[in-house]
Amino acid sequence: MNAQQTRTTVVGAGAIGGLIAAALAHAGHAVSVLARGKTLDAIRADGIRIVDQEREDVARVAAEDDPAALGVQDFVVIALKAQALPAIAATLKPLIGPETVVVAAMNGLPWWFLNGLAGPLAGHGIEAVDPAGVVSAALPPAQSIGCVVHLSSSTDAPGVIRRGRGNHLIVGAPLSSLAAQADAFAAALQEGGFEVTVSDQIRTEIWVKLWGNMNMNPLSALTGSAADRLLDDPLTHALVLRMMEEADAIGTRLGLPTGMSAPERVALTRKLGAFRTSMLQDFEAGRPLEIEPILGVFPELGRKLDVPTPFCDAVLGLLRQRAINSGL
Repeated sequence: MNAQQTRTTVVGAGAIGGLIAAALAHAGHAVSVLARGKTLDAIRADGIRIVDQEREDVARVAAEDDPAALGVQDFVVIALKAQALPAIAATLKPLIGPETVVVAAMNGLPWWFLNGLAGPLAGHGIEAVDPAGVVSAALPPAQSIGCVVHLSSSTDAPGVIRRGRGNHLIVGAPLSSLAAQADAFAAALQEGGFEVTVSDQIRTEIWVKLWGNMNMNPLSALTGSAADRLLDDPLTHALVLRMMEEADAIGTRLGLPTGMSAPERVALTRKLGAFRTSMLQDFEAGRPLEIEPILGVFPELGRKLDVPTPFCDAVLGLLRQRAINSGL
């Protein structure tokens, strides 16, 4: 696919979406972003500014707040917080044509996760991320691929993104019919400066990343503790492991192997030191929490598969109360 002829819209020009939009623009794609308010104004005036320790880079992209102004795209990248997607999914329909490829670059399980997955949940949806199927109705699962983000970044100001640790993305198509499009998208990201791996097991890659986040994120938001403190306390450490074991039992039923034990995965988390999870940072900043995409999916899938999830249930209930009582 010729980069000059490829039209891509990134929905959500925040810390991750802005990096992706800038990379695709540098790769020569015609890139637009959907944004609102101060972010929209900043990008229109100054482009997307990417800051790291050594330099500042500017990517010029089109910016709109109305999908209808952009029309049908070749790629649509969803880089929103996942809990925000159901409310706006229907408004994105003007971007989607029969050949459009939708890229999920979000935390948690994407709306298309069970589409085409053989086994006990074939044909099911996930209410926690796609209530009443509203997202799938607007963003067809059969036209969707995944992008797993293994990096950190933050927004210094509207339209200004600061790079953090890592630079790795994993791209893949859950359906073989989209493999060529996934390859083309991955190549563009790599040309734009990312380290990119193409995977033919993208569901497993998504599952493995979530398996490492579905405990630390909620527990940090509940307690205010960084990861090292959660793992140093024997009681919260044990709770971390019990939640992972429940999730792993669900993954086993779905044919999604993690390739390691829960203690082995926790050992990798411990190596990251005293980091503050994204959910804790959102809580402290007063932003809505990604409760359902990161944790709520597990009790729901557990009920569908008759896999008990008492520890996940308890933490989910507490986290929901914490968010409600904090006005999030």
